[in-house]
Amino acid sequence: MESGIVTLPQTFTMADIAAVLWLFCTWLGIGWLTEHPPRNHPSVSVLMKEYRREWMRQFVTREPRIFDGNILSSLREGTAFLTSACMIAVGGGLALIGNTDQLAGVARQFEMDHVPALMWEIKIVVALFFVANAMLRFIWSHRLFGYCAIMMAAVPNEVDNPHALPRALQAAEINITAAKSYNSGLRCVYFALGALGWLAGPLWLFLATSAVLAVTVRREFASGSRRVILARLP
Repeated sequence: MESGIVTLPQTFTMADIAAVLWLFCTWLGIGWLTEHPPRNHPSVSVLMKEYRREWMRQFVTREPRIFDGNILSSLREGTAFLTSACMIAVGGGLALIGNTDQLAGVARQFEMDHVPALMWEIKIVVALFFVANAMLRFIWSHRLFGYCAIMMAAVPNEVDNPHALPRALQAAEINITAAKSYNSGLRCVYFALGALGWLAGPLWLFLATSAVLAVTVRREFASGSRRVILARLP
């Protein structure tokens, strides 16, 4: 207090609130749209579900089945790598929250030294929310791929066994669920990168989120890989 006037710390503006709402709405919206696309324009994630079921149908008659085990191992390795990367990112983010002086030094170079430390911490926490969410989804995906491996091992070797195809299709559904968690984790990583734009201000958060949304929509609904997946065999 000076001369009877109380100076309040700077708070978030309406632009900040609007940009954060845009961040979370786009994240939830593209997640829902990816898993529930229009019937006449399915997403890559939805198209791959049938390929995973077909994989398990072919798995029943494939001899030997080493090839299928190698594929599943590579899927588990991918989730394990991303889980480790997210854990490192979470640790780094928490360390940065405990020492915002580094950000304050950078902010002074961009004439943003008026931003209080609490606001920096909140902005970092928002990005960490997406990273931590991604880590949890990757962990669950890794575990589901493990369940899938066990269920695949339970498929009888005899093709004419009445339990062979049903068990293989059960493994396919677990595989699909694992892939869903994996894809959701990837989206969280994308939007964590977008959330970092908030460190530069609400406008940059809006632009970064919009860029992430555009990239995600393109990869799911307008990418070259999607055209290849849709291509019909002669």
